Amino acid sequence: MSGAALADIAGEIWARSPRLGDTRLVAVDGPSGAGKTSFAARLAGAIGPGTPVVHLDDLLDGWDDQVTFWPRLEEWVLAPLREGRAGRYRRYDWVAGHFAPEWTEVPPAPVVVLEGVTAARKEARPELTFSIFLTAPLEERIRRTDRRDGGTLSAYLEKWRRGEEAHFAADATAHHADLILDTTT
Repeated sequence: MSGAALADIAGEIWARSPRLGDTRLVAVDGPSGAGKTSFAARLAGAIGPGTPVVHLDDLLDGWDDQVTFWPRLEEWVLAPLREGRAGRYRRYDWVAGHFAPEWTEVPPAPVVVLEGVTAARKEARPELTFSIFLTAPLEERIRRTDRRDGGTLSAYLEKWRRGEEAHFAADATAHHADLILDTTT
């Protein structure tokens, strides 16, 4: 996606009113390997310096917490931001299998980007200013995740993909997105 297209999306976000207190909450959602992390970083850069990006993978309590982590996000990040305070969360250490003891701060900001599977879920929609659903063909997404993870997580990702497909179907996430982008290269 060109810098001009990202600037257009950023402009649309800035043109909309905040819905999470004084914060415009933006969701970048889509299946594994669709390019959410890279896109969210580029979008945050287009929105403006210092735009926080919260990676939902950091809040999961392992592979089985794909959709059940939301109360933790609500308590640690969304509720404080709603009140104009800094949010914070403990990052999950995927190698050690537990949350790190240190807290990562999410400063109150005019725009905060949530990036990850289920970021644009039904529970978030009333407070989302803008949601983007990224997609790519399964073969492309598998190639990307294998390249990213060295192919070491294939067994976990098969189960993960089934879970995300079930979630997206039940939640109608893409249907409710403000923008759907195919990230096929």
